[in-house]
Amino acid sequence: MNAHTEHFMINGAVGQLECALDLPDAGQFTAPRGLALVAHPHPLFGGSMDNKIAQTLARAFVTLGYVAVRMNFRGVGKSEGVHDHGAGETDDMALLLAHMRQRYPELPLALGGFSFGTFVQSQLQQRLTAQGKPAERLALIGTAAGKWPLPDVPANTILIHGELDDTIPLQAVFDWARPQDIPVIVIPGADHFFHRKLQHIKNYVVTLWDTPEISSM
Repeated sequence: MNAHTEHFMINGAVGQLECALDLPDAGQFTAPRGLALVAHPHPLFGGSMDNKIAQTLARAFVTLGYVAVRMNFRGVGKSEGVHDHGAGETDDMALLLAHMRQRYPELPLALGGFSFGTFVQSQLQQRLTAQGKPAERLALIGTAAGKWPLPDVPANTILIHGELDDTIPLQAVFDWARPQDIPVIVIPGADHFFHRKLQHIKNYVVTLWDTPEISSM
């Protein structure tokens, strides 16, 4: 993502997994305020940790003072294994979290994801909640409602979606979010990949992150 991106490998359940770490500006933050895991879109449709929206989410978290880490899912880049429809990917994200906890054991956790990555992160949050160690907040972009069986997410989750998304229709996200009473931020004119609209993702995540719930603004 930038000159300060640290690339590394971890041992996954079915082989090595390629990861990238970005640190907040040491001149601005005396110490990181949290740890953020970012999940990329569908591996079988060109998704990787270098996806522009995954990078934008990482930048937003770094701006907020978080250590931001991304991972190539199975079969992407240097990561070994084959696509596992979200189950193995969630296991791998949990392994990445365990790896990062060795380096940052006490930092609050944030989860961010785009498209298929929102399915992985919402499942990981469900698993962490059952363990009594949930992430403090999620930022989900292009949430994959209707594509995969997404579990409910916390009320303070930031949901951002494109008005003209034809991969995951906005109505599907409304139908998923409505029973949970979670607001959806709609970017007018944005498609699934937010072409020429990426700045809105970073701006909203950074601006809203320290607001307990969007609806309280």
